Amino acid sequence: MSIFKGKTLMITGGTGSFGNAVLNRFITSDIGEIRIFSRDELKQDNMRHEYQAKYPQFYNKLKFYIGDVRDINSVRNAMHGVDYIFHAAALKQVPSCEFFPIEAVKTNVLGTENVLTAAIEAGVKRIICLSTDKAAYPVNAMGTSKAMMEKVIVAKSRTVDPAKTTICCTRYGNVMCSRGSVIPLFISQIRDGKQLTVTEPTMTRFIMSLDEAVDLVLFAFEHGESGDILVQKAPACTIEILAKAVSKLWKVNDDIKVIGIRHGEKMYETLLTNEECSHAIDMGNFYRVPCDKRDLNYDNYFKNGNTERCKLTEFNSNNTERLELEAVMDK
Repeated sequence: MSIFKGKTLMITGGTGSFGNAVLNRFITSDIGEIRIFSRDELKQDNMRHEYQAKYPQFYNKLKFYIGDVRDINSVRNAMHGVDYIFHAAALKQVPSCEFFPIEAVKTNVLGTENVLTAAIEAGVKRIICLSTDKAAYPVNAMGTSKAMMEKVIVAKSRTVDPAKTTICCTRYGNVMCSRGSVIPLFISQIRDGKQLTVTEPTMTRFIMSLDEAVDLVLFAFEHGESGDILVQKAPACTIEILAKAVSKLWKVNDDIKVIGIRHGEKMYETLLTNEECSHAIDMGNFYRVPCDKRDLNYDNYFKNGNTERCKLTEFNSNNTERLELEAVMDK
């Protein structure tokens, strides 16, 4: 029996790449209802027609709710009868968040607070929130807003009974072929007969498929405890290798133009910080960063300290498995 059998799953930001990947995985299963919550009526309408055509016998499981995570009342209106939530709604573009940081705060931080508050009020049993490697050692507005989102999630988990509502977070790197990512840009440039552009060839990024992103969320759903941050041990590659892999797959010249680093970009990303390593747990293909359960009464820890430290070290896109051209093409 599936743990989702007969249950209602709500996906915030559900018209995005992640929401589509979840739908393709779940719509033919024994799940009761999949509720898409987002603010773009056109994307919802396009999705409605697409899945009606693709899965006519399962389409009635799919329900659409117009709303915005920035407005807690619209979130509350969609929350009735929901058992589980995958919270994917976010502003994700690094340059645009650099120019409009308050907008990133409104969606990524305050929007997450609204979703969690409404979910706890409604008695939602399990919530998995999606974060990003840019939240670790953030240097840009997008990463900073996601780092604050993680803090909101962990803090909220301390105030609710996990027997009633469990709140977990996943943190992952670049999802290949997701909307707004670099691979669709490369493909668009190829179709237009243009030269491929990269910001800095030696820049490294974690890479994972959409299916792997869903797998991480499902792993957190099944194994995470309230307040956990779950991280997948993803491989990485340089941006140059990624561009050459796309060129080779499309059988075009791999001549690349270097345009320079954009606002807020890093040379490499981190999935597990050195500070988190002090208490992280190695779970094989994943890391688990448990919630710090201490309260503000630090006198207790002056008297009964704990000097033990885990032997893990920072996990970043420079020290993980580095994929070369053929391996990236196979991805």
